[in-house]
Amino acid sequence: MYFQHASDIWHDFPELAPGVIRAEGITKHAPVDRTLAKYNALAESRLTHSTEGELPEIQAWRRAFSRMGHKPTQYRCASESLLRRFRKERSLPRIHPLIDVCNAVSLAFAIPVGVFDVSEISGNLEVRRATGDEKYVTFSGGTESPDPREVIFADDAGQAHARRWTNRQSGASAVRDSTSSVLIIAEAMHDSAPEDVRRLTAALTEELSDLWSVTSASSAILSQASPRFAL
Repeated sequence: MYFQHASDIWHDFPELAPGVIRAEGITKHAPVDRTLAKYNALAESRLTHSTEGELPEIQAWRRAFSRMGHKPTQYRCASESLLRRFRKERSLPRIHPLIDVCNAVSLAFAIPVGVFDVSEISGNLEVRRATGDEKYVTFSGGTESPDPREVIFADDAGQAHARRWTNRQSGASAVRDSTSSVLIIAEAMHDSAPEDVRRLTAALTEELSDLWSVTSASSAILSQASPRFAL
């Protein structure tokens, strides 16, 4: 089992910098309040000086969405949506300790962070362009078919685990109370993305170790020369 980006994705977006973490031993219980406060404070500091749309991390994803044929203010990357809500409400809803931590880290770095329940992924997981035959399950339980050529996270069974790349994850592999094994993926495209994703991945790996009795964890920074992460 592996995760990777398809070769044409690397060709079209050579500036892409992905970081990947695999962890086992996650539970629904963890004392995350202090961790959330730390990263929320970093996000608040950044939003004091600019809106989310002015951040270089978000601007890079807006350019990528435009290149994919999406209107950036209609379809936003996940980190922009989180920052926008956080700026307005000064908080995010609590969902699950792991999701809450990943959302807070995403806020602080302004980088999209996706979290997938590995047990719900069939075979390999690849960021690729859709054929249009894949099945996407919404959080409400409905089903959709991605548009042909839309960038999705797809497994070997034809399940789309995210639509429009970093815009919207699927309910099929969402973290739930029973989740124990996860795949966490951060992706950025701004000028300092390789270093920022490396720092994000290191910070998140440390938080996993501090908050959960993780039985095993591995991570990697992917590149066009080394695009595959073995799970």
